[in-house]
Amino acid sequence: MPSLSLTRRVAVGLMYPTEIATPFHRDGWVYEEKADGYRMAAVKLDNCLGLISRHGTHYTHRFPELVAAIGALDAETFILDGELVMVDSVPPARVERSTNEGASLPVYIAFDVLERGGRDLRSQPLKARRLALEGLTEGQDLILPARRLSSNGLGAWAQAIHGGCEGLVAKDQESPYVPGRTLRWLNVKWADYRRETRSALEN
Repeated sequence: MPSLSLTRRVAVGLMYPTEIATPFHRDGWVYEEKADGYRMAAVKLDNCLGLISRHGTHYTHRFPELVAAIGALDAETFILDGELVMVDSVPPARVERSTNEGASLPVYIAFDVLERGGRDLRSQPLKARRLALEGLTEGQDLILPARRLSSNGLGAWAQAIHGGCEGLVAKDQESPYVPGRTLRWLNVKWADYRRETRSALEN
């Protein structure tokens, strides 16, 4: 069981995007698909291996196969930020099913790495943290880096919607990882966009 201090460190320290209603393009930003999942940190630290939700709830024993995959990552210690999704929520080409076709498969979509191998990476720019994340998750089936979309924000939005995603998250590549809500990560959801568009047409 993770210590109380580690639980607080994870739950309180997460970075959150600010939600906006319409897609956009901004030079120097990247765009990632947003799956409809559950925000969790994947942790291998302080004799703890498992999943901790943004509310501090532990899900380690509910997903043993996924936790085993987290433990097999090639680093002695780390904290990853991401979402737990079921396989039906992820574009099929991204996942190698290891269970029967009819069964749901939990997958961890990682979009950031906060610590790795005893190093705190939070102060580094996102582009550096992304390289560390890709190296850590390379070749994995159940732990995948968030898929990067087109470098053009509007093209990325079209890709996200065509792919059946919940939306996208736009991120400043130079942004450090800081706890709380930020304007350097912006989230656009399909449901919000439809509501905003419908309201504009009605008015």
